[in-house]
Amino acid sequence: QVQLMESGGGSVQAGGALNLSCVASKNDASTYWMAWFRQAPGKEREGVATIYTGSTATTVYADSVKGRFTISRDNADNTLYLQMTTLKPDDTAVYFCAARRGAILSGSHLVASMYNSWGQGTQVTVSS
Repeated sequence: QVQLMESGGGSVQAGGALNLSCVASKNDASTYWMAWFRQAPGKEREGVATIYTGSTATTVYADSVKGRFTISRDNADNTLYLQMTTLKPDDTAVYFCAARRGAILSGSHLVASMYNSWGQGTQVTVSS
C-alpha cells in the first residue's frame, strides 16, 4: 500500500474554483491508478476522477464533473492534483485521494472497492 496525504480543501462560493493535491509516499506511484473520491454527509462515497500514467495515459471522469474538473499527476513529485472549476453546492463533500496498483476491471475505475490505499480526506464546501 501507499500512504496518501491530501491538501487544498476549503470554502468557496458557487462558481468558484479550488485545487486539491495528494502526495503519495512511494516513488513508484506512476505504476498506480490514482483517483479522487468524495463523500457528502449521508451519502455513499462517489468516484470523481481517476488517472493512470503508465504505458498509456488514461483518465476517467464521473459525468457530474466532466468539463468542470481536471485530474492530473506529476510522477516526478508523486503528486496527484484535482483542479475544480465552476463549483456547485452539490460538490460539497469530503474529498479523498485513493490509489491502486494493478489493473482495474473495465467500467470499475470509479468504484471505491477497487482502491486499497486512501488518504484522510479534505473538506470542500461550496456555498450558494
